[in-house]
This record gives sequence, C-alpha cells and structure tokens, in this order.
Amino acid sequence: MDSGSVEQRLQALAQHFIAEKAVKPDPAAPASTAAGSSKRAAVLVCLFKGEDGDLHVILTKRASTLSSNPGDVALPGGKREEGDADDVDTALREAKEEIGLDPSLVNVITVLQPIVTKRGMAVVPVIGLLSDIKAFSPAPNAAEVEAMFYAPLEMFLKDENRRAEEREWMGAKYLLHYFNYEADGKEYVIWALTAGILIRTASIVYQRQPPFSEQRPKFWSDVAQNTAMP
Repeated sequence: MDSGSVEQRLQALAQHFIAEKAVKPDPAAPASTAAGSSKRAAVLVCLFKGEDGDLHVILTKRASTLSSNPGDVALPGGKREEGDADDVDTALREAKEEIGLDPSLVNVITVLQPIVTKRGMAVVPVIGLLSDIKAFSPAPNAAEVEAMFYAPLEMFLKDENRRAEEREWMGAKYLLHYFNYEADGKEYVIWALTAGILIRTASIVYQRQPPFSEQRPKFWSDVAQNTAMP
C-alpha cells in the first residue's frame, strides 16, 4: 500500500470515528466513576509520518523503578481516572503526563475494542495521528519513562527481527511475539500486549495481515478482533 493509500485509509478511519461519536454515546462513559475505572485503561498509538514518508509510532521504555512491568517497552497510557471523560481522554492525558505530548497536536483516528489482560484489565488502544512531529517537544517524565523512541509501524507486519514463544493459559495455547529494534544506538524488545496492539494497528492501517500466525491469547477476548472500521 503506497503512502497516498495509507493517508486515505487514515482519513476514512477518522471520518468514520467522528460520525460514530456523533450518533452514539460513548459506551464506556459509565466507567468514569472511580469504582468503574479501576479495571479500565487506555494507551495511545500515536502515529506520525517520518522523514522517509513512512508511518512511525511513539514508544517508551518504562522506568525500572515502576512496580508494574518495569523496563518494558510500552505505549503511552495508563489507568482511567475519575475525571476522564472517556478512553480518548485517558490516553491523551497519560501521554501528556508521560512524554509531554500536547493533546491538541493529536488527531484521533479511531478507538479499538478493549483487550482484556490476565488480570482482568480492559486496555483500550486509541489510535491518533501527529500531523507535525516537529511541533512535539518530548518531555519524558523520569519517574515513569526511562527512554522514548520511534519505530516504523510496518515492521509489525514483517517477519524480520521477530520471534515468538508459545505459552498456555487455562488449557489454551497462544503465541507471544517479540520484535527487536534498535534506535539511537540502543536495543529494544517490543513484546506481549504492546506488540499485539501494534500488529493489529498495522493490519488495519495497511489493510493486510502479517505473514506469521498471530495466535492471539483467548483471554484477550474475541471482541478484540473487531475494530471500528468503515
């Protein structure tokens, strides 16, 4: 898919999302209470066009001092808070807190169905487009982020620098995918839920499936296979 087709695809997704928001109330809105938000989180899949004309995604390496998933590569995001209006609000707020990304710079393209983790946390991927990467002045929060880097989105549809491990949960086998990537002289491993979200995002944007078997965990729930696509 050429760059023009990709841009058209992103525009179509954005228009569809706006139309859906106009006619449907946010089904997650009731979860804005403190009790309802404890098992819901959102992450921002922030895309931008690199100098090579290809789409890239903003990723972080979590601080080693964090109690949850220390040192892992992740998408900006976190748990929903009482003041968040919806999942988009959660993702944008967390991105601002973690890496200093101004929400006004992000055009939300679409929101994917939640992926449920083993611990029962519903993680909602919010796909956004940063129209001008030069307008973004990164300001990583050292308490949460050890490093920030950019990776090409299309790499998650390729078999290069990828490996998979078979796991089992409640009698059902699944694959965890690991992608190795080097940025600014540092080696990063993008895996598990983050890799799964990026494989799904790339599949939607580029309109093709990866050449490898995903074999997603069943506990991520079947609903995660469906997306807000026109």
